Amino acid sequence: MTIITDDRCTGYASSGHPERPERISRTLDRLRTQMEFPFDWAAPGPVKEAAIQRAHSAKHIARLDQAADFDGDTPWYENIGGYARASVAAALAALAVARQGKMAFSLMRPPGHHATRDRVMGFCYLNSVAIAALEAAATGAKRVAVFDFDVHHGNGTENILLDYPGIACFSIHLYPFYPGTGGANVGGNCFNYPVAPGTPRAAYRAAIQQAFENLKAYRPDLIAAAAGFDAYRSDPLGEGSLEAEDFHWIGQSLRRFSVPCFSVLEGGYSSDLPELILAYLQGLTSR
Repeated sequence: MTIITDDRCTGYASSGHPERPERISRTLDRLRTQMEFPFDWAAPGPVKEAAIQRAHSAKHIARLDQAADFDGDTPWYENIGGYARASVAAALAALAVARQGKMAFSLMRPPGHHATRDRVMGFCYLNSVAIAALEAAATGAKRVAVFDFDVHHGNGTENILLDYPGIACFSIHLYPFYPGTGGANVGGNCFNYPVAPGTPRAAYRAAIQQAFENLKAYRPDLIAAAAGFDAYRSDPLGEGSLEAEDFHWIGQSLRRFSVPCFSVLEGGYSSDLPELILAYLQGLTSR
C-alpha cells in the first residue's frame, strides 16, 4: 500500500471550517506511528493542465485565481488553485501506482467530488477522482469504475462523467441530503444508491452491497474509489450509521475485485477520521 501525500496540503484554513488541516495532519500522525501495517510513502508530482482541462472548463479553472469566496461553504484561499492541483497530482500518482499492481491512497486536501465541470462547491475546487478516471480512460483503460461511498452524492463526478464511454459511476449516499442530487440513476453510466438519513446500519450496508454487486456485473478493469468517511455514525456533517468495521469491510470488498484500485480522500470530519482511514486501509491490504 502506497500513501500519496504532501504535508503542505495543510497550509490553508478558515476558522471553524470543518474541512480543516487536522483532517490530514492527525491522520498522518496515526499512520506514521502505527506498526501493524507497513506503508510506502510518496509525494505527488507535477500535473499537466491537459488532464484538468478534460474535466473542467477554462472559465472554471480561471475562477480559482479570482479572490472571492465561491459560496457560503467554499471559501477562496490564497493559492487554492495550487492546493487543488496538488490533490489532482496525488490522484494521478495513485492511479500510476495502481497500474503497477499496488494499492494506493491519496491522502490530500482539498477534496473534489462536488466540483462540477463549471462550478466550485462543497469544499471542492477540482474534481480529482473524475480527472484521474478520465486520464485512465485516455491512456488505455477500457472499463473504469468510480466507486463513491462518501455520505454526500458525488454530483460533480456525475456531472463530468455522465455518459462518458468506458466509465461508470457508482455512488452510495444519503438522499435527500446535500447537495440534493443522486435520487435516481442518470444517463447510461451513473448509478445511484440513495439511503434515507437515519437509515439503520444494516440497511445502509445492504445498499453498499447492492452497489458492489452491480459493480461486479460491470466488470471493471480499474476502480477509482472516492473515499469519504462521513457516513460514520458520529460524523458532525452526516446522518449516517456506519462504524469503523464497515469501512474495513468496504476496503476488503474492493480488494476482492482483484483489479487495479486506488482511493482518493473525500469527506470525513469526525475526530475519529484517522481510525476510520486506518480501518479502510487495513481492509484494502488484508488477504
